[in-house]
Amino acid sequence: MDRVAGPGEDGLSSLLRDVRVRSVVYCLSDFAAPWGFSVERSPVAKFHVLLHGTAALTVSGATPVRLVAGDLVVLPHGDGHTITDQSGSPARQLDAILAEHPVDESGRMSYGGDGSRTTLLCGGFELGPVLPDELAELLPPVLAVDSSSGMVRWLEPLFTLLEDETRAAAPGAAAIFAKLADVFVTQALRSYLAAAGSLAPPAVADPGIAQVVKMLRGRPEACWSVDVMARSAGMSRTSFTTRFRAAIGDPPMAYLTELRLRRAAGYLSTTTKSTREIAHLTGYGNEASFSKAFSRLFGRPPGEYRRERLAVPQQASRTRPNSEPRA
Repeated sequence: MDRVAGPGEDGLSSLLRDVRVRSVVYCLSDFAAPWGFSVERSPVAKFHVLLHGTAALTVSGATPVRLVAGDLVVLPHGDGHTITDQSGSPARQLDAILAEHPVDESGRMSYGGDGSRTTLLCGGFELGPVLPDELAELLPPVLAVDSSSGMVRWLEPLFTLLEDETRAAAPGAAAIFAKLADVFVTQALRSYLAAAGSLAPPAVADPGIAQVVKMLRGRPEACWSVDVMARSAGMSRTSFTTRFRAAIGDPPMAYLTELRLRRAAGYLSTTTKSTREIAHLTGYGNEASFSKAFSRLFGRPPGEYRRERLAVPQQASRTRPNSEPRA
């Protein structure tokens, strides 16, 4: 069925309005330091919500990301990752841990030593058929939504309910956890994609160009050059540049630049990462060149863009203080 945009909506807004996820909660884990687990890459998208304590997340050998209570981590492509009580702590395969410490009837699992405690809600999710592949490809390997971001503050009533359910351990809690996770994960994906935009090219008949476009969308932060792209497509530089522009409408590096900056916009809208961190995550060598390029595309510097984006959900929560945020 064709989707009809509402008044004032463009096609992307209408699409994002209908994005839904269906979550499955694997377990509510009670960890005591030292602890650590690793999960191998799989086709299943995953999420983690840190309810209490602190932790360190490492994805595919990247620099560990420190997590605090209230942080939401989404791994939309199912990348392998490790979570430990702190950077450097040893980690075991999660399957081995679960074999020795099985999840109980209430969906809880306890593991670790006798140190400080951390509570982590872990699960998987699938995106509804509404999200096309070219939009899903824009999602980064890991989307860590900071507890202090405007988006999480907007969802604070739901987070409070999640904490209450954790303490209560009442029958049916797992089903409630999954429903709440649906809202958290859905809103995180929507907020990121609304800022990143789709940049969906028309169907590319040229298989070599289509392959490169997919690679760029999957890893825009990589050290790309026109020569590298041309080799990946099995073409000469001149032939590749001509065919890329004919298929996409922009030169290769211009398309890559916009991909990088729209990913940066997604980070600015859903995290409190510094401008320097975001510049590094999106393939820029320094903050100054990143800020200049961002201002050129979006008409304002990264800091101003972030303030505008994060003010929207906060204003929404003030105008509807007693209503549940809409999924």
